[in-house]
Amino acid sequence: MDITNRDVRELTMSKYFTKKSIPYWIIAVLVILIAIILAVQFKANSSSQTTTSTVKTSSSSEKSSSSTKKYVEGKDYKITYSNTNSIDKSTITKALDANGLNDINDLMDTSEDGGDMAKVEVYYNKDKNLLVERLFKNGYKDNQPTQTVGYDLQKQAMNLDKTFGNDYLNQPLVYTWEKLTK
Repeated sequence: MDITNRDVRELTMSKYFTKKSIPYWIIAVLVILIAIILAVQFKANSSSQTTTSTVKTSSSSEKSSSSTKKYVEGKDYKITYSNTNSIDKSTITKALDANGLNDINDLMDTSEDGGDMAKVEVYYNKDKNLLVERLFKNGYKDNQPTQTVGYDLQKQAMNLDKTFGNDYLNQPLVYTWEKLTK
């Protein structure tokens, strides 16, 4: 019984490749191939990722300016609190919430049922304990508000009486919301 080179190879291979171990070797080879393919894909994606993210950023900026998705303060609108020594921000916020004027999406919405606002000014009349909200829809002229609404701070309700110029003239402006995008 002479052992040939072929017999040696078969004996050596049989140590590693039995009928039971063949599926495991196939799986191992496939895993290695998949890992190599993923590494190549990752390398290719990472080199072009800068371009892709730039494109995505610019398109999401356009969306935020033209739809009701997500508006950015300082880019799409601006909020200014002034004369905070007269009245605290939480009181102003409560009044704006009660009148639906804290919903930025609604204020920016130009559809028929949206707010379609260009500017909101809130004045504080300390003598009457009243906040007067001057609402300016898009296209207003000559600093004339589209609507003026009073909010009675004592009753914590909208003032159903008509608000007059003397309710806010010469009163401190405490809040301004302005739409910055066209």
